[in-house]
Amino acid sequence: MSRCKNGVIEQTYILSVDVGTTTIRCHIYDSAAKVRGTSSRKVELLYPNPGWVELDPDVLWSQFVSVVKEAVEASGLHMRQMCALGISTQRATFTTWNRKTGRPFHNFISWQDLRAADLVKSWNKSCLLKTINGFSKVLYFLSRRKRFLAASAHSFTTQHISLRLVWILQNLKEVQQAAAEGNCCFGTIDTWLLYNLTKGSVHATDFSNASSTGIYDTYQMCWSHFFSSILSIPLSVFPAVVDTSFYFGQSDSSIFGVAIPITSVVADQQAAMFGECCFDVGDVKITMGTGTFIDINTGRKPHASVSGLYPLVGWKIGKELVLLAEGNAADTGTAIKWAEKLGLFSDPLETEMMAKSVPDADGVCFVPSFSGLQAPLNDPHACACFLGLKPSTSKNHLVRAILESVAFRNKQLYDTMLRETRVPVTTIRADGGVCNNNFIMQLSADLLNQKIYKSEFVDMSSLGAAFLAGLAAGFWASREELKMLRNAAKIFKPQKINGDYEEVMCTWEKAIRRSLDWYN
Repeated sequence: MSRCKNGVIEQTYILSVDVGTTTIRCHIYDSAAKVRGTSSRKVELLYPNPGWVELDPDVLWSQFVSVVKEAVEASGLHMRQMCALGISTQRATFTTWNRKTGRPFHNFISWQDLRAADLVKSWNKSCLLKTINGFSKVLYFLSRRKRFLAASAHSFTTQHISLRLVWILQNLKEVQQAAAEGNCCFGTIDTWLLYNLTKGSVHATDFSNASSTGIYDTYQMCWSHFFSSILSIPLSVFPAVVDTSFYFGQSDSSIFGVAIPITSVVADQQAAMFGECCFDVGDVKITMGTGTFIDINTGRKPHASVSGLYPLVGWKIGKELVLLAEGNAADTGTAIKWAEKLGLFSDPLETEMMAKSVPDADGVCFVPSFSGLQAPLNDPHACACFLGLKPSTSKNHLVRAILESVAFRNKQLYDTMLRETRVPVTTIRADGGVCNNNFIMQLSADLLNQKIYKSEFVDMSSLGAAFLAGLAAGFWASREELKMLRNAAKIFKPQKINGDYEEVMCTWEKAIRRSLDWYN
C-alpha cells in the first residue's frame, strides 16, 4: 500500500507486535504479508515463590518499545511509513495499577501462575458453587437456554484470572483499598500496553481478551455482574471492551517519534485463528507452542461446555461476532524445553530423529503436567511424570514418550471438542514452533484421522494481529484478499489407522490417572 505525502509517493507497512509467554516479537509486514523487518526479545519470567510466575510491567513495556524500534531499524524503513499497529498478547496475564499515578501495584501475574490453586479447590468444593450449579441445572431443564447449561458445569481454574485477582485483592491491602476507592485499574497485557502507548488516555481491551479472563459473560457480552458480585470484585476496576479491529487511538508521538494509529488488539490464540483465515464455522486451528490450544469456529453462538472447553469471542468487528470453543494443554513446548535442560538432547530439532530411531517408547509414558491438567481432566494438582521406566529405557525412548504425549493430548482435546460441540470439522490448520516437529504432526494426523495443514507462516498470532490492523486501516480490503495470501507449507495426511495406537493410548491414560491430585 502506498500514500502520497508532500507530493512524494511512499510505501506503507503494518507493524505487528506479539507478546507471547516466552518471547516478545515485532514484525513489519508489506501488502503481500511478507516480513520486511523483525526484532525479538526474551520475556523475562520471574519465579519469586514455588508455583508463582510473574513479569515486571515496566520491563515488559521497555521491551515492547525496543522491539518496535529495532524492527523498523532492521527493515531500513522509516517510522513514518508505519500506517498502523496491531498487538497480539498472551491471555489471562494481568496486573493492577493506580488510576491516578499509572504505577502498577504489583508484577503481572502470569496465566501459568498457581498461587490461587487452594482458592480454586476451595471454591470448587464450596456449597455456594454447588448451589449455583444445581440451580442452573434446574433453570436449564426448564428453559433449555445454554447459558444455564454452562453455569451448571462451571468450575474455577488457575488459568482464568478470576481467582488470581481475588487472591491479589485478599492479600494486597493497597490494591483492596484502591479498588474500594475507585482508584484501581485492572488490565491484561494488551490493556497495560494501550494505557502506556496513549499516556494513560485509554483504559480498554477487546472482546477476545476480555472473554479469556473467566470474568466475562459471552452470553450477555459484558463483564459478569454475577461472578464479580460473588467474588467481591468491583466492576469499576475493569476496562472498556471494544471491537477487535478498531481505531483504539494513536501512540503518543514522544514514544516512536511519530504518532502511529493502533487499529487492532487481540488475544494470541484468537489472533492465530484469524491469521489462519479460519473464518467459517467448523474451521479448526491447532497452535502448539508453550502450550497447545485447539479452537473451533462455532459461529455466533457460544458453546456451553461440561468438560472444560471454554467459550471465547474469536473477534468482533462491527456487527460481525465470531465465537470459538477452545481446549488447551498448558505444557507442550514447556515439556520439550525441560527435557532439553535435563540433557536428553542439545537441540529440539534432534527429537524427531531420536523418536523415529526406536519402534516405540518401550512402554514408557510421559504425563505433560507441569501446570496441572486442563480439559477434559481439569486437575490443577496433577503432576508431570514418567511411568514405565525399565533398565532398557534409553534417552530415545524418553524423548519418544514426550513427543507422543503431545499428540495424545491433541487427540484427547479433539475428541472432547467433537463430542461437545457437534460442529462438523471442515479444515484443520496448525501453527506454532512445535509444528516443526514432523513426528508430532504426523502422529496427530494419524490419531485425528484428518488432514492437517501446516502454515508457511511461523508467527501466526503476529500475522493475525497484522491482518486485523490492516483491515481497519484499509491496508487490505477484504477477507478474500487475506485468503489469497495464505499458503500451506506442508499437508500431513493420515497414514496409519489410529487403532494402531489404541493400546498405547490406553496405557498413557492410565498414567494420566496416576498423576491426578498428586500435589493436593
